Amino acid sequence: MTSNPISSSSRGASARPLPNFQGLSPATSKEIERLLAGRTRDIRLSPELMQHFRERSWPQMSKLVRAWMIWVVVLDLLTLAVNAVLLPAEPVRLMLAPASILIPAALAAEFIFRRPHPIWMQGVAILLGVFLILLSVALVGVSAGGEFYERHLTIMLFVAVTAIIIFPIPFSWTVGIAASALGLYLAFQLNNPAIARGSALAGALFFATGVIATVAARHTANILAHKTFLLVLRDRKRLDELTDANTRLELLARTDPLTGIANRRCMIETLDRVWTGEGEQTRGNAVLMCDVDHFKQLNDSLGHAEGDRCLVKVAGIIQSSLRDDRDQVARYGGEEFLVLLRDADEQEACVVAEQIRSRVEAASLPNPKSTTNEYVTVSIGVSVTSQDDPSITADVLQRQADEALYRAKQGGRNRVTFFQRSSGAPSSG
Repeated sequence: MTSNPISSSSRGASARPLPNFQGLSPATSKEIERLLAGRTRDIRLSPELMQHFRERSWPQMSKLVRAWMIWVVVLDLLTLAVNAVLLPAEPVRLMLAPASILIPAALAAEFIFRRPHPIWMQGVAILLGVFLILLSVALVGVSAGGEFYERHLTIMLFVAVTAIIIFPIPFSWTVGIAASALGLYLAFQLNNPAIARGSALAGALFFATGVIATVAARHTANILAHKTFLLVLRDRKRLDELTDANTRLELLARTDPLTGIANRRCMIETLDRVWTGEGEQTRGNAVLMCDVDHFKQLNDSLGHAEGDRCLVKVAGIIQSSLRDDRDQVARYGGEEFLVLLRDADEQEACVVAEQIRSRVEAASLPNPKSTTNEYVTVSIGVSVTSQDDPSITADVLQRQADEALYRAKQGGRNRVTFFQRSSGAPSSG
């Protein structure tokens, strides 16, 4: 069994609720830094980044496109109703047929943008839908003739400009909307019997400057949106890196660097949580204080490298002797290890402690200068408390286990000694 000092003592604190920076290749991550380091106007998203941008911006784009389409339908119906009230019957009759083109075109585009579709389908839907809407508005004026001819062509350009301003769509689509609006305006104006060809061209040129300026503004807005997207990605990456670094630091702060098990700080925090009632309620707790016998002699005779190797081996043996993830071991001092057994009684604590002692002895780790055994051994002091004895705190339980350990050493080492609370003195097991 393994023991993770963070997972066993602070699972809630180490969880990472925030999404991490995944799905982008290292090359794309470098591309983000390169784009942000350059001029804003030079930002051009790579295919991978553009795909992520579209996925992120889809909800906003679809909502705006659908709202615009619905409002165009509403305004078209309101305009027809007002015209029916204010205008003679003949012009209204001539307006009905071309006006009817707008409604199905707008509703079809609105339907397409209710859920994501391939990018080409979105492009066809919005370009065809807007073109038919613009054509409908223009034909209403052309069909009615007279003063309505040029007025509705101007309204058509206004409708196109609102679409360009509102739609956060790819720049090529914006250019397509602008081109269709200007193309329709020029084509109908050249066939306008009320004005000369030169006036038609001059009017088209005048409106073209305004439309082109709007397209340029839309292009700038797109670039700024791309930059904001890149900044969000970079910030998420940095946040993930910072979270990972904090997690590693927290792990280091709770882990003994030599043995890899929990350190004293981590164990103290765990004991505090157990005794303040956090987590699962247990019927009792046991503390085992384990000490490597004659460890100084081992260091003096075999060297500190062998001493470190011994501690790593002993820590591994103790870990493997624990019952499940409720139990925890920590290196508490130089050669001391403290074991917490949750939901354990005296008998279970006895079994675990004896397993640790016997397995360390059976490992045959050399300790030639030991007066107890030629191999490494451990002495263990055990103290157990029950849930219905609230007077026994974690500190008291540790002191009792430490006292039992002292008695084990006095009694010849390489043994397990229990603290008997009834008699106030430890007894060997």
